[in-house]
Amino acid sequence: MKQVFGVGIILILVGCQDMPLENEAADTVIKSPTNENLRLVGGYRSTDDDCQLTGETSFTVNFLDDAADLVSCPTGSDAAESLVDMYAAREVAQTGGYTVYSIPRR
Repeated sequence: MKQVFGVGIILILVGCQDMPLENEAADTVIKSPTNENLRLVGGYRSTDDDCQLTGETSFTVNFLDDAADLVSCPTGSDAAESLVDMYAAREVAQTGGYTVYSIPRR
C-alpha cells in the first residue's frame, strides 16, 4: 500500500510541475518601433531622449522646413506627449511605430 501511495504522490507532483520559462518566453512577442522610413539622428532634448531629431529621407522630404525641426517619437509614448506639451509640436505623419512632428525654431 505504501508503494502505491508513494507512486501516486510522485505522479501528482510531476503533473503540478510548472512549464519551463523558455516556453513561456518563446510565446511572448515584443514589437519595437521600426524606423525604416526615418533617419533618426539623435535625441532631441537630450542624448537619451526617445524623441529623435529626424533627417531627410524620401519619406520625410515633404515635411522638412528650414524654420522647424523634424522630430520622431514612438507613437503613444510619454516622450511624445511631453514633446507636444513642451513645444508647439505639430504632427505631420506616422510610420513604423513612430509619430513625426514639426517643431518651429522661432
